Amino acid sequence: MDLEELANTEDAKSNGKTVITATSSGDAADVNHAIETEHTLGFWQAVHLHPQAVGWSVFFSLGITMCAFDPQLMGQLYAVPAFQRDFGHKFKDGYIIPASWLTGLSMGSPLGQVVGALAAGYPMEWYGRKKTFGTCVLLTASIIFIQFFARSLHVLLAGELLGGLVLGTYAVIAPAYASEVCPLALRGVLTSYVNLCFVGGQLLATGVTAATQKLDSHWAYSGPFALQWLWPIIILAGLPWAPESPWWLARMGRMDDAENSLKRLARGSVDVKPALAVIVETDRIEQEMESGSTYRALFKKVNRRRTEIAVGVYSTQVLSGIYILGFATYFFELAGLSSDQAFPMSIGLTALGFLGTLFSFILIQHLGRRTIFLLGLVLILPLHLLLGILSSVPTPSSSNPSKSIPLTQSTLLLLYNLSYNLTLGPVAFILITEIPSSALRSKTIAFSTACQAALGIGMTFLIPVLVNPSGAGLKGRIGFVFAGLVVGCAVWGWGRVVETKGRTVGEVDALFEGAR
Repeated sequence: MDLEELANTEDAKSNGKTVITATSSGDAADVNHAIETEHTLGFWQAVHLHPQAVGWSVFFSLGITMCAFDPQLMGQLYAVPAFQRDFGHKFKDGYIIPASWLTGLSMGSPLGQVVGALAAGYPMEWYGRKKTFGTCVLLTASIIFIQFFARSLHVLLAGELLGGLVLGTYAVIAPAYASEVCPLALRGVLTSYVNLCFVGGQLLATGVTAATQKLDSHWAYSGPFALQWLWPIIILAGLPWAPESPWWLARMGRMDDAENSLKRLARGSVDVKPALAVIVETDRIEQEMESGSTYRALFKKVNRRRTEIAVGVYSTQVLSGIYILGFATYFFELAGLSSDQAFPMSIGLTALGFLGTLFSFILIQHLGRRTIFLLGLVLILPLHLLLGILSSVPTPSSSNPSKSIPLTQSTLLLLYNLSYNLTLGPVAFILITEIPSSALRSKTIAFSTACQAALGIGMTFLIPVLVNPSGAGLKGRIGFVFAGLVVGCAVWGWGRVVETKGRTVGEVDALFEGAR
């Protein structure tokens, strides 16, 4: 389907396919002009013309940093002596926190995020992205008080669970807002920037804990908790000046506000009327397609494949083995590193993921989304196979066994994290924003996020059972399990994931309407 078909004034149905039409010749000209501009605009030209869109997209993504910081921090605090002393009980020469409480604290935030992600879809449609974001930030700032002043496991668990409920909303708001305020040329980088914020939040939490872990007072853990107030302060200071999503405003019938929002997202020399015409026409066609805007609509025939792809690519992050990185320190210590050495190595592992995401921005400009998704699986598959093979090699029993195999396995984990954050990590955030219809974008992201988080919770319980000697005792042979899952994801992705790079929202609508 070419650009002219997407903006013509013929009937809405042509050869059984829905196309974007216009209600007048003037509208048709605006739509046609806007689509042509979207396709011809280069990345750096788009940055020059829409610097405000870049800035506000990055601003809203600060919520993702908070979302990543808290659960990573909780995991790091378990090894902090002051935390063990204040929240655990005496055991031999030290202190220990019961395993049941460790599980509860680790699950508090993820469980909350499942519910929070699903709940986010409603206020985002009722009150807009901006008000929902501001309300959630206020709630986060309040809940941090619970974590900061907690001196018992019960109170801390309550803080983690309540915090997770709110943190789950940021994983929905940030990518939805980024995809709705930026032009086509910037959409890939700004939505994948969410992955950089996830890695950045994890890196910051690990680094802060490393800096405070030797303190003998409650500030060893209260300090990192207090740092979380930094983001609400920054966000609440800047949010009053943030423009609302023009897509949401247009769907609410607030056309003047939508036009004003588009003007605030671009330089004064940019004519925003054609862009507004595209938004209006896209929304009208989606209504004609009866795509709907409720969670139930996600499973209507017109949206079913879109929902499948969004959930599938996001869940592939978990199925590809990302949760095995939680055992990175285990492999580092097997390789002969002391606990003090393994901890900085874990920071290096996260930093490598940060670097991979930065390089992914270059990849996104040159390769399609589907291509990057499949490439990531191809890169990760041999790493899992090697991990499993190395663990299957018999090792000589001696008082000084070779460390070469554990060292190689540690290297494989480093390469995995680099490959993942170069491909699967960032591209999933692009696809979950580009695949849905505009009316269902927030709810598709919310549902996909909840499914991915629920799958992650299951994997958190499953991996220790498979790896530990007290369970299945697979150790590194778990790589064979994930290799099988990666093959399954690749077969599914080859047959079901469509290419969205370079396609406007209307063109993606037409693509799926034609595929029904």
